[in-house]
Amino acid sequence: DFGRKRDEKRRNKGGGVAEGGAARPAEEGEVKHFDAAEFRKREMVFQPKKKKGILSRPAMQTQITKPKASKRVIKVNQTIRVSDLAMEMGLKAPALIKALMKNGVMAAINTDLDFETVALILPEMGFEAVNSFKSAEEVIVETAFGDIDAEPVIRPPVVTIMGHVDHGKTSLLDAIRNANVAQGEAGGITQHIGAYQVKTEDGHVITFLDTPGHEAFTAMRARGANVTDIAVIVVAADDGVMPQTAEAISHAKAAGVPMIVAINKMDKPGANPERIKQQLTEYEVVPEEWGGTTMFVGVSAVKKTGIKELLEQIHLIAEVGELKANPKRSGTGAVIEARLEKGRGHVATILVKDGTVKIGQQIVAGTVMGRVKSMINDRGERIEEAGPGLPVELLGLNGSPQAGDQFDIVKDEKAAEEAVGIRREISDKAKMVTNKISLDDIFAKAKQGDLKELNVILKADVMGSMEAINSMFSKVSTPEVKLKVIHSAVGGVTESDVLLASTAKGIVVGFNVRPDGGATAAAKRAGVEIRTYSVVYELMDDMKKAMTGLLTPDIVEKVMGRAEVRNTFTVPKVGTIAGCFVVDGKIQRSHQARLVRDGKIIYEGKISSLKRFKDDAREVAQGFECGIGIENFNDVKVGDVIEAFVKEEVARELTSMPAEA
Repeated sequence: DFGRKRDEKRRNKGGGVAEGGAARPAEEGEVKHFDAAEFRKREMVFQPKKKKGILSRPAMQTQITKPKASKRVIKVNQTIRVSDLAMEMGLKAPALIKALMKNGVMAAINTDLDFETVALILPEMGFEAVNSFKSAEEVIVETAFGDIDAEPVIRPPVVTIMGHVDHGKTSLLDAIRNANVAQGEAGGITQHIGAYQVKTEDGHVITFLDTPGHEAFTAMRARGANVTDIAVIVVAADDGVMPQTAEAISHAKAAGVPMIVAINKMDKPGANPERIKQQLTEYEVVPEEWGGTTMFVGVSAVKKTGIKELLEQIHLIAEVGELKANPKRSGTGAVIEARLEKGRGHVATILVKDGTVKIGQQIVAGTVMGRVKSMINDRGERIEEAGPGLPVELLGLNGSPQAGDQFDIVKDEKAAEEAVGIRREISDKAKMVTNKISLDDIFAKAKQGDLKELNVILKADVMGSMEAINSMFSKVSTPEVKLKVIHSAVGGVTESDVLLASTAKGIVVGFNVRPDGGATAAAKRAGVEIRTYSVVYELMDDMKKAMTGLLTPDIVEKVMGRAEVRNTFTVPKVGTIAGCFVVDGKIQRSHQARLVRDGKIIYEGKISSLKRFKDDAREVAQGFECGIGIENFNDVKVGDVIEAFVKEEVARELTSMPAEA
């Protein structure tokens, strides 16, 4: 038995498996083998507990942390909704609404708050508001590149040639360029806006813009593109000052650019330059030799005489103006015209005002963008870059910008998309709200103090009517309000008149004339009012009403009634009530009250209550008793006098004044 037990014990130590591969349960009295898991369990149970208060390592100190300053800055993109602001601040919306109400801002959870309101409220709550909105111009300025601070150099002047139809504008430019351009155009009338560069004999470069009339000139100025440095007004020596000549002068004056008068066709037998000078003095264009400031040059486009003198005068004005630009920075300028051509896509004629434009750069023009793919100069040559003063045809835009839109070269496509996106958003909002100017809303503008000058474009059927109306207009001006005639001429209302009125924020007035179809459509688009009259008195009545509406009304005080205080009563939660007897006029609940004691004004305020016996009264007449309560005032004594009064606005009448005032 002993031997058998020994063998079994050895077998158990070797794996504990009996013969035949099955584990045999240990019999009673056998010695069990070592169980490591059981041992660890037993050790954990009998391990002595650690004493409280004694740590094996230094205790970690609890630190009170504050949010970083950056976390307490709230970025606002022009406006922010109350719910979004509460979320950004980590507050519940009702708590924020309560804080807003304490500051006098009534808001609901979906109310949009502007940046000014948020910036005023947040500092009291330990936050700071930062306006994260960026305009397209700011994006463009941030992404401009090159040597921004480089020393500017002299740039070519930009000259616009304007004048009456067939007075020889294009022929004059043709003579200057020494190229036969005019013959290829129907009827001698310019059919497109051309931009050309001319190099003079002494090496100076001048950029010329040849415009079809002056609509494009004003359209560019209306969009903020003051591309012109000098205006050359062309007048035919044998024809004299014509309606479009007067319009051209008005447009040049409104743009604030210096003028040179080129008296063309001096080779004609009937040429009379002195008569031209005399006529132009009526438009405040006075020659230098007559004591004025305007240069006059006699030229002949056919004989090519006077061209050198004209270029010298242009160069002289340019020198005085110190026209400079920085060619080392990224390019910027204006769009002269744009069109869609089959096979070429969108083509824009641009004029570089500052910096340099290069092939492959990203360009933003108004609400369109693109990559500069190709540039062609005025001689039809492909060029790789265009510097200040150079007009070029540019390909690569994804749309057609408007004449006068500013273009800018930006760093990358991302900046271009951001700038265009902002401009499109603003443009979409502007389409919803028309900037309409009419006589009806002049009164509202006058109350806000926004308008103290009424700009008018006047068109009449005959010269006599126009002069008479101009004379009447000059007599209704006052030192406070002025009726300003931007332009006056004989003939129907044209699209050019509407464009000028839109730029000057004025109205168009026609006497015995009607607007053409183009003018009516343009007025509807631009929100300009056209008013036509056939009776001069009706015209003047409307103008006087508009001018009167611009005058600040007089405030007149009118005493409505007086009451003597014969007794006083103190009413809980109401204050002191004066028992009065109305001695003069009548007292109404809506009146203002003035308390007079011994001939001195003690207090002015509102009537808070008016009673007859115990009943509320709207009005108490002379000879009756009443109780009067004055808002926020209780120091009423027997013998005081209460005056009831109202303040009325009285419209002022126009007073005549000299035209020059």
